[in-house]
Amino acid sequence: MSTADAVALEELWRGDFGDRYVERNSVDYPARRGFWGRTLDRYPTDSLLEVGCAHGDNFRYMGDFIDLGRTTGVDINERSLRTLAASEPDVNAVFGAARHLPFRDRAFGTVFTIGLLIHQPDSTLPAVIRDIVRCSSRWVMFGEYSSAEPTEIEYRGLTGVLFKRDYVAIAADLCPELRHVATEELTMEADGFDRVTWGVFERRDQALS
Repeated sequence: MSTADAVALEELWRGDFGDRYVERNSVDYPARRGFWGRTLDRYPTDSLLEVGCAHGDNFRYMGDFIDLGRTTGVDINERSLRTLAASEPDVNAVFGAARHLPFRDRAFGTVFTIGLLIHQPDSTLPAVIRDIVRCSSRWVMFGEYSSAEPTEIEYRGLTGVLFKRDYVAIAADLCPELRHVATEELTMEADGFDRVTWGVFERRDQALS
């Protein structure tokens, strides 16, 4: 795959395909409140960025644990961002592509994704991960469908759109400046996520002794 594949996928998510994602997924996931409470307690931060935030499902459950005025969501779908701005006006909603995040180096204490890396082609996945890491001053977290062997999954009748990989191992290999802290398998019942592997990393120069 080439960079053209990434551009094509970005256009797909920017248009009606991404709009329909918002419509399908505007539901409540109450278990996420407990997940974010535990996560932000274990890995405290003064600012947070979600890359590929869609319409802000995660921010809905964070308000009791972090000042939403110190949080930002970036996405390529404008309908998603309008929905986020309407539902969580304190969150900074920013238009941008994961390959070229519009933020300075180490701008946020925590940068995370959920269901974003699975939609990146092989050609640009390393660049996306490195740019996510670039924007974090301490914590990097990935919540993605995982597979020990790279596996392409047909998604909504399309191919070349969803890829299961071992994202924890990939990030560890690409970014030696990170220390792997934890891996969890999340469930809908306990955490509000469907079969997501959650990997937590910390910058080595920020790791506590």
